[in-house]
Order: sequence, then structure tokens, then C-alpha cells
Amino acid sequence: MTNRAFQRIYTQLEAITKATVSVKAQGVSNDELATVAGRLAQVVKMKDDTVTLQVFEGTEGIPTNAEVTFFGEPPALNVSDDLAGRFFNAYGRPIDGGPEVEGERRYIGGPSVNPYKRKQPSQLIPTGIAGIDLNNTLVSGQKIPFFADPDQPYNQVMAMVALRADVDKIILGGMGLSNDDYLYFKNMFESAGALNKIISFVNTTEQPPVERLLIPDMALTAAEYFAVDKNEKVLVLLTDMTLYADALSIVSNRMDQIPSKDSMPGSLYSDLAKIYEKAVQLPAGGSITIIAVTTLNDGDITHAIPDNTGYITEGQLFLRLDSDTGKVIVDPFRSLSRLKQLVIGKQTREDHNQVMNTAVRLYADAANARTKLENGFDLSDYDNRCLEFAKEYSTRLLAIDVNISINEMLDTAWELFGKYFTKAETGLKESLIQKYWKGKEL
Repeated sequence: MTNRAFQRIYTQLEAITKATVSVKAQGVSNDELATVAGRLAQVVKMKDDTVTLQVFEGTEGIPTNAEVTFFGEPPALNVSDDLAGRFFNAYGRPIDGGPEVEGERRYIGGPSVNPYKRKQPSQLIPTGIAGIDLNNTLVSGQKIPFFADPDQPYNQVMAMVALRADVDKIILGGMGLSNDDYLYFKNMFESAGALNKIISFVNTTEQPPVERLLIPDMALTAAEYFAVDKNEKVLVLLTDMTLYADALSIVSNRMDQIPSKDSMPGSLYSDLAKIYEKAVQLPAGGSITIIAVTTLNDGDITHAIPDNTGYITEGQLFLRLDSDTGKVIVDPFRSLSRLKQLVIGKQTREDHNQVMNTAVRLYADAANARTKLENGFDLSDYDNRCLEFAKEYSTRLLAIDVNISINEMLDTAWELFGKYFTKAETGLKESLIQKYWKGKEL
């Protein structure tokens, strides 16, 4: 941002609508940022010397002699290795008390990587969370959302993933974070000694909602620097995309655009796709993987935000409170990673696929047993064993607070199979049973 001495300031507005102001100005560029009476605005139209600016917070109360100050450029970020370990606001300005970052100035929101220059994702990203690594394995270059109810600890899960994921850089884009959540992330990263690989862009609830619209592009501009320029594996964590979409809705309503489904703008699909399509595996080894929280309204997966998200992304991770154990788990029935088959059994142990499928099938049998119990039917010995298995499977493998390696997850699953079932009941391949079976015949 240039010093005020070099900024162009105008004080005579030509026109004011509900969402825009017009002013005669020279030397202004498309998408350039400005303030109008202290409110953030952006150039949306230029005709001759008349410039129209969209005022993100609306124009109510702005007088015709309001001060319009142009920043001199569209939103941009200085990129360099000095970004690591730092916290920034939606404009890429430090909020951690540290110095401004020196580096190459890059405009945010550029195009995603040309498909011709992409490579099929094939690198496993372990997180230490079995509900992800065992059942819905993440692959570098993947884009996947966390669907969660607003009262679930999704930000804690994001912090855990950040601290456990085996990547070079982690970039957090926090939209509408409470101050408590912001401090939680800051303290978690600092106390874990992991700040050197984490970069955070944060908009809190106390700041204007429209500033959230800059956060994903800021985060992804930093991600592209490390992935494309530095050939690093980058994990981008975005939370909460529902608050991002709400900000889009606020702006489109002020622009008098006709809303689409669920009061969302008609551009919602392309607005979300522009973000998610930045996920990429590059031939030289760099990658951008995107995990984004989408909070659900009363668990409604058909709402426009999760609905559009599902069309763009490669699966979803679904958080649920397990009533039997009181644990928040990654739900094996409603979660899906469409790329997991690219790494399961190739970069993980040979028994991974069989163990994963067997455990989920037995967990489904437990759900059927629970339905029988609730409807007053007698349970068989097998039903009771399935229910006991489900509790332990939920506590030791599905719960989000489990932090073990993939081999330990597989060994734990074999231990549970041997504890509650016969070899025949598991349906596992004989060759795998001979190698890994940890129980006795019942």
C-alpha cells in the first residue's frame, strides 16, 4: 500500500447508488482498491474518466463530498520466504507486531494453473487422524471440504491437521474467526514450535464481513509462491467457507443482483470454483492441497453452499458427534475421498484397502444392531459384538483426537477384529489373515 503522500484523493462524488459511488478520476486501474469515507471499495467499472467503485459495506450515510482515496493498485501481497511464521490481515498487512514483509509484489486472484501443466495427484498426505488417513486418505493436490455443524470443534480439527500433516508449508485462511479462535490458532502453532512452516491470513468477527472475500485469494497467492516457485508441498486450510459465501451474498444484495437458491448470488458456483481449482499437483513436485470447512445450517447438506461445494471438490469429510462415545468423529458413512485409491496400498501397507472396507462394514452392522435395539428386537451374539466393536472403533480410530501413524491404525483395526470377531466373520483374505491376524478364534 503506498504512503498517503502518494495516494490520489478526490472529494466530489458524481453519483451514489445503494452499493456504488462514481467519481471522476485519472490513472485508476481495474479492480483497484480504494476507501470512500473510510469504507473499503473496489473499482468495478471505468468509462472515460468516470470511475465506479463498489463500496463493500454499502453507501448509506456517505455524503457527495466524501473523501475517495485510491490505493494505487489492486489487492496484492509481497511474497518471499519471510512470510513463514507470520499472521496477516485480509490486505496482507502484519497483525503479529512484526515488520512488513519485503518481497516480490503479486496481485491476488490470478488464474489457476493450466491443466496442461498439471500432474495426476499421487502423494499421500498423512494427518495422524484415522478417520482421514485410514478411511478417506488425503492426496496432495486434492481439494476437499470438512462439512460440520457450527457447534462442532472444526477449528480445533484444522489446527490438528496443520500440526500433523507431513507438508512443507501450511497456510491458514481464517474468515470470520472469533478472537478466541484466532488466539487458539496462534497459541497452538506457537506452543507446538511449528510457526516456521505456517502462514496465517485472518479476518475476525470484529472486522467487516466483506474483507473475508480477500482472504482465500491472499492465502492462495502465498500458496502458489511456495508450490510453484519453491516446489514445496503446501496445505491450505480455509475456515469457514459458509461465512465467505455469506459475505458474497451481502455484496450481491447491495448491488441489487437477483439472488439464486438460498439467497446466494448466482455466481456462487464460479466464485467457489475459482478458489478450489487452485489445488494442483505440479510435475516438479510442488503441490497445493485445499481443505476447507463448510459449516452446515441445521445439518442441511442440500443448502446451496455445501451443494455447490460437492460438485467442485473431490469428496468431503463429515464431522459428527458420536452419541455412544461422546466423541467427535469423522463419519465413515458420509465422508468420501475420491482420490484415496491413488495411494491406498501403493504408498500404504498392502492390507489397507481390505482393513478399511471390513471395519466400515462391521461398523454398518453395528448401526443395524442399534436400530434393532431401538425397535425392541432381541439382539444376537454377533449384534452385541458389533456394538462393542463400534464403540472401540469409534474411540480408538474414528475420533478426531487420535494421533497415530497409518501402520498403527491398521494394527489397531486388526487388534479389534481379533478381539470381537472370528476370521470368517471378517471376510478378510486368508493371505492377509495369516500375516496380520492378532486374535484368537472365538
